[in-house]
Amino acid sequence: MASIAGSALSFAKPVKAISTSLLSFSSAKRGNAFLRLQPVPMRFAVCCSAKKDTVDKVCEIVRKQLAVPEGTDVAGATKFSDLGADSLDTVEIVMGLEEEFGISVEESSAQAIATVEDAATLIDQLVSAKST
Repeated sequence: MASIAGSALSFAKPVKAISTSLLSFSSAKRGNAFLRLQPVPMRFAVCCSAKKDTVDKVCEIVRKQLAVPEGTDVAGATKFSDLGADSLDTVEIVMGLEEEFGISVEESSAQAIATVEDAATLIDQLVSAKST
């Protein structure tokens, strides 16, 4: 029986990568191969390119607009759809953000917003553009 073991293997896609701590390959019979991958817990994550204050305000507005229950976690990576928001809810969230921050969001930009982080990043960009 042949056996090959490795300590790490990465498969890269355009945006995502999967890492494993253990890869084992064995062949019990000629022509039959078995491959086992074991995932590694994520060691770090990059989140929040927007200011923390902006993300916190957006989270507060999203909670209020969607009437999110008290125990539900709303963070930068939270998708509006995961909170039960439909397209009309998203429009209402954008309107609330425009009112809160004194900005105007174009329709094309509003359609690209899917997460709290997306909204906060767009707001920071619009606020900085407005102040210059």
